[in-house]
Amino acid sequence: MRILLAECSAETVVKGSRFLAEALVVSSQAQARERLAEQKRKYADATHVVHAFVTGSAGEVNGMSDDGEPSGTAGRPVLDVLKGSGITNILLTVTRWFGGTLLGTGGLVHAYSDAAKQVLSLCKTEELVAKTHFSFSTDYAQYETVKRYLDSLHVSNSTEAFDAQIVISGDIWLSEADALSVYIQNLSRGKTLVTYLA
Repeated sequence: MRILLAECSAETVVKGSRFLAEALVVSSQAQARERLAEQKRKYADATHVVHAFVTGSAGEVNGMSDDGEPSGTAGRPVLDVLKGSGITNILLTVTRWFGGTLLGTGGLVHAYSDAAKQVLSLCKTEELVAKTHFSFSTDYAQYETVKRYLDSLHVSNSTEAFDAQIVISGDIWLSEADALSVYIQNLSRGKTLVTYLA
């Protein structure tokens, strides 16, 4: 499974109706419902805010709604596209402003599917892997050596605070946490320990 690196959106117009598809990061079904409620408040002037979501490490939790469109013409097509993408921890909303021309059931299925495909084609994703947050301090003499080593690992969201020592923190793949601990301990001759938060 993959996860979003950033939220994104795409807009299409079909026979006067405007479709705004948005891919949003969520971590649970409850959060998907909260984000959906936000979307509905944000787009109170829209005709429909159709949604589908997939969460869980294997994408095992999912749901959708047609939000007033004819049954099976909106939420199900969006969910099918979402499931086919291999992305989890995602809420995909497609907001429609009616343009005056009825699209028919086939037209609706195509419009919602196409909107979902378009936004997903723009999304940047990464492999879903277990991560942990780390923090440690190093002296200025070892900073460049430590930086080079960190660049060889899967580290993200890293920050550095420069004071008497440099405090480096960030997220690292859980599978690489032990190697980081051993490296820092050896480099500092046992003076520095890496601390981890779940």
